[in-house]
Amino acid sequence: MFFEDFDHSRLENQLSGNRFRVIYRLSGNETTAKEKAADICAEQTVEFPVRLLPPGVIQEKIVGHVEDFQQQNETTWLATISYPDEIAAGEFTQFLNVVFGNISIKQGIQVAEIQPSPEILKHCSSPQFGIAGIRRLVGVPIRPPLFTALKPMGLSAQNLARLAEQFAKGGIDLIKDDHGLSNQCFAPFEERVARCADAVHNINAQTNRNAIYIPNITAPIELFFDRAVRAKELGADGLMVTPGLVGWDALRRLAQMKLGLPIIAHPAFIGSYAINPQGISCRVLFGTLMRLAGADATIFPNYGGRFPLSQEDCREIVLASREKLGTLPAIFPCPAGGMELKNIQGMVQNYGNDMLVLIGSGLFSHSNNLVNNCRVFLEEIEQSCSATS
Repeated sequence: MFFEDFDHSRLENQLSGNRFRVIYRLSGNETTAKEKAADICAEQTVEFPVRLLPPGVIQEKIVGHVEDFQQQNETTWLATISYPDEIAAGEFTQFLNVVFGNISIKQGIQVAEIQPSPEILKHCSSPQFGIAGIRRLVGVPIRPPLFTALKPMGLSAQNLARLAEQFAKGGIDLIKDDHGLSNQCFAPFEERVARCADAVHNINAQTNRNAIYIPNITAPIELFFDRAVRAKELGADGLMVTPGLVGWDALRRLAQMKLGLPIIAHPAFIGSYAINPQGISCRVLFGTLMRLAGADATIFPNYGGRFPLSQEDCREIVLASREKLGTLPAIFPCPAGGMELKNIQGMVQNYGNDMLVLIGSGLFSHSNNLVNNCRVFLEEIEQSCSATS
């Protein structure tokens, strides 16, 4: 009696029949996992008891459908659930809400994989550079480009620029701010960006290379987009963003601005989603979502460093960065987090050449000559590539 005036035909005509899919990893026994899957179908769509819905189109087409249910191991199950494209409303934020809204508060549920439909992909942001574009920008067609970070925090803008100069002299291809550098009094944003960009460009003019400087533009949202534009005006060659702090849709919008600068996504603040058996898988969090939001490269914590990801987790991130995803270009995976020169050969063996190899503090520990350390870094990359070719 609550829905006696409901117009079934009108809703039916508004639905295309096209659906996107999410694979959820569910913990528990078979009965519990099936109950969780059914709960997801309702919670992520109507958020209403299915038994109280009017029979017909809402139950049949709006509520999520369990399309596949398989056992993964003794305590884990994989449920593929599809949703109608229309409930994402053509909005990236609502798409994320459907994928992992209220159920993110429940236990024993992990987003294992996202399979967006062609319609959903239209409302994401395609990476503007991807692997091929960044390779062209830095002039490195085959080997993995070399990547490093300006640190430690506390140095002045002038001292950071001196480091950037030495990195560029030594052959580093991409030089970024450490993610903690923002607009601190000791290295204000505008001064830091101007000095570091000038330092790198001056070395490029001397060496005929194409090293690029990438400042961190993560900021309060009222400053974020202006800071991106200002970074370009000051000579920046790329932009680094932490979507866990500014929001996934802010990253999407930045990519749509098409400033002509590659965007590097940093993983700070989102790790707790992935380091537990629930939440969002490493593959989706550090791979798929960064790509859907328009990042051209994704930094992730590599196994064997300071963070607890497994080798399999990291391989899945790399796969999600490069595999076919509609017409979206592949993006650079960037293993990081305590990597040293000794880790290079293993990374090349595991991931191949299409990655950015980021070594930060490890470049300082090889010797007291930073320029020479960078050259050793380059030699290690070239030798590792030769050994695996």
